[in-house]
Amino acid sequence: MRTIVICSGGLDSVSLAHKVAAEHELAGLLSFDYGQRHVKEVEYAAACARRLGVPHKVVDIRQIGAALSGSALTDDVAVPDGHYAEETMKITIVPNRNAIMLAIAFGMAAAEKADAVAAAVHGGDHFIYPDCRPGFINAFQAMQDAALEGYAEVKLYTPYLQGSKGDIVTDGAKHGTPFAETWSCYKGGAKHCGRCGTCVERREAFHLAGVIDPTDYEDRDFWLAAVAGRGA
Repeated sequence: MRTIVICSGGLDSVSLAHKVAAEHELAGLLSFDYGQRHVKEVEYAAACARRLGVPHKVVDIRQIGAALSGSALTDDVAVPDGHYAEETMKITIVPNRNAIMLAIAFGMAAAEKADAVAAAVHGGDHFIYPDCRPGFINAFQAMQDAALEGYAEVKLYTPYLQGSKGDIVTDGAKHGTPFAETWSCYKGGAKHCGRCGTCVERREAFHLAGVIDPTDYEDRDFWLAAVAGRGA
């Protein structure tokens, strides 16, 4: 299955790139600049592409991103600390982001005669992000089947859809993913902050997977209080 992986440079998508490279044919990595708070992670996506010996394309959709206002990831709004399961994390939603990116990716896949587009959505995203849920994934596939009917058949490959981030760490380790060469933090400092939702989830995932976390955090232990605070 010749596959284009949507890769942000984060732990999930880089692990997925390594999985696809090992199990299928990796056609290339696709990243998006949508005006997010920082594009530091795109550098990690580029490094992943070089490591795996495939092309890396970055699509500039900043003007579209500017119209999707109100998110802590795109506007001058503070990124909240805490666990993703907290209501405050909804400020990190960028409306329709995955739908927009996937539509572009499917068009490119059809043009390049690829068989699939892979996205690293997972079960931990379901609470906060509606465009990471199984219902959306199934509906998007049906829409693209209609949109490309008679021209191309492109599959939306989401192997982590029903799993946790801990499962991704386990799978990433299996395929030799260099976790230290991935970036998750929403704040984009010199180190992972250790306090934002994605840092807390990252720390928890390594713990649950029983894999050593090589990440350098500003606050390495905040995740314990964040997890305890939600009654986990």
